Amino acid sequence: MATYDLEEQEQLEELKTWWKLHGTLITLIVLALAVGVVGWQGWQWWQRGQSAQAAQLFGGLQQALTRQDVKRVRLLAGELIDKYSGSAYAGMAAMLSGKALAESGDLKSAQAQFGWAAEHADDPALRDLARLRQAIVLAEDKAYDAALKLLAEPPAPSLMPRYLEARGDVLAAQGKGGEARKAYEEALKALEGARQAEGMPLGPYRDILQTKRDAGGAA
Repeated sequence: MATYDLEEQEQLEELKTWWKLHGTLITLIVLALAVGVVGWQGWQWWQRGQSAQAAQLFGGLQQALTRQDVKRVRLLAGELIDKYSGSAYAGMAAMLSGKALAESGDLKSAQAQFGWAAEHADDPALRDLARLRQAIVLAEDKAYDAALKLLAEPPAPSLMPRYLEARGDVLAAQGKGGEARKAYEEALKALEGARQAEGMPLGPYRDILQTKRDAGGAA
């Protein structure tokens, strides 16, 4: 019995010695893990709150679009961009705002909205589409060189026909018929390639491109 007590005493002393050497580190690790768990839960809660608030603003923007309240659309899009730029709603809001502004004739503001989406939208496809819309608005504002520069950046294959068509439109507006015809021909080839690769329907869009090409790129 005495021997057993002695072994227990030795084990206890060893444990005390080990704790003196490593106890502080273990305590710090446990505290760090606890803080990390609490921090992660707090971050998740904050993210959910941010998403809900952004969704509410976006819903208001959609209602303003229905009422054709362009001023309100622009205001809410600006608030989404300022406060929730990291959310998917910000990019979509910029696109909708840009469209409404372009239709109202405010091409400068529309270009700025599309430009923001082209740079900051979280979806690459949306960025490509925004760049296309920005180029079209620039061309409408007769900023042809700036439009062509944007259209020179390759988009996703599904948007390549639209990019090439827009390039043809800009060149036609500049009176460069031969280059415009070439762009429309490339757009037709890209459309055929997209159909084969992704199963995209050709439909009336091919007829539009053929008409533009056959017209010789006339503005």
